Amino acid sequence: MADTNITTPGDGDVGAFVDGVADERRRADARHLVELMGAVTGQPAVLWGTAIIGFGSRHYRYESGREGDMPAVSFSPRKAQTVLYLSGGLDAYQDLLDRLGPHTTGKGCLYLKRVGDADAAVLRELVDRSFRMPS
Repeated sequence: MADTNITTPGDGDVGAFVDGVADERRRADARHLVELMGAVTGQPAVLWGTAIIGFGSRHYRYESGREGDMPAVSFSPRKAQTVLYLSGGLDAYQDLLDRLGPHTTGKGCLYLKRVGDADAAVLRELVDRSFRMPS
């Protein structure tokens, strides 16, 4: 069904998922983000769908009537880069993105080729702001 959200929290093993990331650098970045996001949010890492690691959750409802749940902040270690999913749209973070360091953006996504190249304090603030963003 087209209106069913396929990215839902599951009971997958986050550690096993991270251990299975093929690229060594991407795997290290994922471990770092699990630790960072867990520390900032105080929430456990949860595997959403098959490839997104999320922290916390929030309920959304679109004007169309479609609704569901999504992580408050999450990431996915993709083949070419790590993708961060932040709540509220990227415009809410422009002041931080200007100071983050090397990154690209897409529709609602922040892409980091190397998490270690990002400014650590700014990255931490991005995670915190996304987690605290009102629904």
